[in-house]
Amino acid sequence: MNLPFAQIDAFADRPFTGNPAAVMPLREWLADAVLQQIAEENNLSETAFLLPDASGAADFELRWFTPAVEVALCGHATLASGHFVLSAEPARDRVTFRTRRAGILEVRRDAAAGGYAMALPAYPPAPAEVPGLLAALGVGLGETLRHPNGYDLTVLESAEAVLALRPDFAALAAIGDTLNIVTAPGTDTDVISRVFAPAAGIDEDPVTGSAHSVLAPYWAKRLGRDTFSAFQASKRGGRLACGLAGDRVILGGKCATVIMGEFVL
Repeated sequence: MNLPFAQIDAFADRPFTGNPAAVMPLREWLADAVLQQIAEENNLSETAFLLPDASGAADFELRWFTPAVEVALCGHATLASGHFVLSAEPARDRVTFRTRRAGILEVRRDAAAGGYAMALPAYPPAPAEVPGLLAALGVGLGETLRHPNGYDLTVLESAEAVLALRPDFAALAAIGDTLNIVTAPGTDTDVISRVFAPAAGIDEDPVTGSAHSVLAPYWAKRLGRDTFSAFQASKRGGRLACGLAGDRVILGGKCATVIMGEFVL
């Protein structure tokens, strides 16, 4: 069996920046174990699988796998999937995806947003004590919040503190399979963040769309406005235009296709 695939850098204005995702269109769902093995072979933070949605609720069904697990929501691989479809169909302005746990997601062309605009669900976090989290991050003080869909948010005082983080990944993984987001006010941007997911096989994620499902409602409330700029300060780095529209987070960014080929099973 030969399966087409593309490797696409999402939230990237040029190759080798942003967050790489593999996008693989299918004619039918393969066994979950095979999908997981493909994602492990790709060895990227996410592999996105899509096939036409027979239900009519959306254009495609969409699922995402890290090298270790299937995840409930992945923003950058959704943006990459939108880029994959819209690049192949220039007359199409938008594409929708039906997901198993995150509802219907949309990617549309939007030059003002930096190429594409993507709508994700908003996940407002609430203050919560997370035993061991600050110690695992290697910080003494920080505000901790949580969203029950598997997101922990730690707010620090400065961008310098975020950049200086050297987490204990084994200790973070022991807390549970959560996405660990650390944020602070930015310097040349409104918001800075870093994101860690060692329990899912990803020590530090380069640019994480789903993390901004949590960051956008938090910072919109704190800043007193519904739009702001964000930078995820990984080694590759990525910039996002963020907005909050009711119960949806709107993220803007570009994509760059870096590999096109076939996966041979």
